[in-house]
Parts: sequence; structure tokens; C-alpha cells
Amino acid sequence: MTRLLDLGLDRIRNIIMDMAKLSENSVSTAIDSYQSGAHIKKQIFDWSEKLRVLQEEVSDLVVELIARYQPVASDLRFIKSCMEISYGFSRFGRYSYDIVDVLETMGSIADCDKSAVLEMSKIVMEMIDISLQALQSRDKNAVEKLYQMDNIVDALYRKYLRDIIESSQKQQQNNKLPSEYNNSPHCYISALLILRYLERISDHACYIGDSVHYIVTGVSSPRR
Repeated sequence: MTRLLDLGLDRIRNIIMDMAKLSENSVSTAIDSYQSGAHIKKQIFDWSEKLRVLQEEVSDLVVELIARYQPVASDLRFIKSCMEISYGFSRFGRYSYDIVDVLETMGSIADCDKSAVLEMSKIVMEMIDISLQALQSRDKNAVEKLYQMDNIVDALYRKYLRDIIESSQKQQQNNKLPSEYNNSPHCYISALLILRYLERISDHACYIGDSVHYIVTGVSSPRR
């Protein structure tokens, strides 16, 4: 016999999976716009707003289910975790919008070196895919790989930041940037901002992995 609580859980599950697909598409589209120069700010904004609305819907459903049915054990873990997961997907949408907002604010980057952003974005997109698959399959072990990849993302961000500082110092000394950083200021400023947003997306992919681990085991995953 189907419990009334199960109907609510199915509703939350469906919203979460809709958010997963939309948030992944938002990030990949924002990255594509960085590479191609396409102007899609309104589209990403609309998706970000839809994700925000869906997050609020999840929160409302969670409160209603807890108040009506007082779930326990695995049901309560799932409901609680869905609030955190929906927040993560909402942040994916917001950071995607921040990325395209940087592109519009900073102007043309057609002649900029995009290698650092594209390198990190490839890892981040893989992390998003792993977190979504973990959510679908309830893979509690995925969080380990996610934190390993997050360490790589963090290292890439710090390396780019250090290289920017070092190149600025060389420019002051020699009044000339080395060839590998022969970009105008808006190139490396835009790249640094976008790398930061990608680094935050990476963090939230890890948090989704944490939530899956908690849903399955009932304990928080060890942070890497």
C-alpha cells in the first residue's frame, strides 16, 4: 500500500532530478558562451530563476511533509538532504549567471587565452556528472572521488592566482609581461573571476556527494 508520505517523496525526487538536468545545462551553456562569445545572459538568468523557484518549492514540500507525517530514519534523511541538494543545484544556476555576467561586463575576450578556464571547466563538468550519477544510483562512495577532483580544482585556481601576481611583479620590473600572459587586464581579470565561480561550483558538487553519502549511510562523509 502506498503511503501518502511516499507521494510527497516522489514529488520531491522528481523536482530534484529536474533541477539536476537544468543546473547541469546552465553550467555547460555558460562555459560554451565563454568559449564561443555567445550572448546568452537572459537565457541563463531565466534558468537561474527557475532553479531558485524550484528550490523554494522543495523547501516548502519538506516543511509540509515533516509537519504532516513526521518522517523518521531513511525518509527523514532523504527529505533533509533534498533541501541541501536543491540549494546546490540553485547555486549552480546562480554561478552560471555570474559567469555570463562577467563576460558581458568585461567585454570581448575573443583574443584572450582561455586555456586555464577551459581546463578547469572540463574537471568541474565531470564533477557535476559524477554528483548527478551518484544521486541517481545512491553511490555513497562517489564523494571520495569528488573531493579528490576538488583538490585539483583548488590547486588550479591557486596556481592561476599566483601566476597573475608573479607576472604583475615581472611587468613592474621589466614593463613587459611574459608571452604566456600577454593578455590585456580584462582577460586575466575575467578569467580569474570565472575560475572562482567554477571553484565554487566544484565545492557544491562535493556537497551533493556529501548529501548522497548521508542519505545512504546516515553519517556525514569524511571531508577530504
